[in-house]
Amino acid sequence: MGHVTGGGIACAGAHPVPSRMIGDVLIVDDHPLMCDALAMTLTHAFSLKRVRSAASLSAAEKLLREGALPDAIVLDLNLPDVRGIEGVMSLKKLARAVPLTVISAEVDTEMVTAVMAAGAQGYVSKSLPRPQMVEAFGRMWAGEPVTPEEYDAEGTGEDGGEQMRELARSFATLTPQQMNILRLICQGRPNKLISYELSIAEATVKTHIAAIMSKINVRNRTQAALLASKARIFAR
Repeated sequence: MGHVTGGGIACAGAHPVPSRMIGDVLIVDDHPLMCDALAMTLTHAFSLKRVRSAASLSAAEKLLREGALPDAIVLDLNLPDVRGIEGVMSLKKLARAVPLTVISAEVDTEMVTAVMAAGAQGYVSKSLPRPQMVEAFGRMWAGEPVTPEEYDAEGTGEDGGEQMRELARSFATLTPQQMNILRLICQGRPNKLISYELSIAEATVKTHIAAIMSKINVRNRTQAALLASKARIFAR
């Protein structure tokens, strides 16, 4: 796996050409200046034909459902309506074959592991200098997984990485409504309040919770919340 370094990527070669044509990119970030700067940088470096942007996960999902899929997706983890790897999982469900890159102001070992386990092609720091950022995207779009230099994949151990991949696969089986309920469980909401907030019957909440526990293989709400926290589903 390639790493982004202070002087580029750990592997040799500058400005790699993506093996697949990347002409249409979707940037999901709620900071307009970051979107504009990234769009200009990538358009100039890769001669992109179109760059679309979305300021929230829901807006990005709408674009993917209603329009042609982009050739690549760039996602900020911290959006108004989502945090953690929930955004990665949601967008990969809608665009499974599209390479997705997470771009973030923070680099946290556990989060990088969770992001990669959820199916991202790479994780790039927003503080990376422009030439190194371009090189990172070139490598990712050529099919190489890329992570920050300071990320220590071996620190999580092979078992830890595989465990995160298994968790990501389990949580990815949840329906959108089940994910909403799990989020509220993690916030400490009782069934009655979940029922009220989602405008569904309390019996329906209980049915969904039973399905959630079955899918992620836990026995109670507390275990579900702890596992979601470990997998970095919602929290940063």
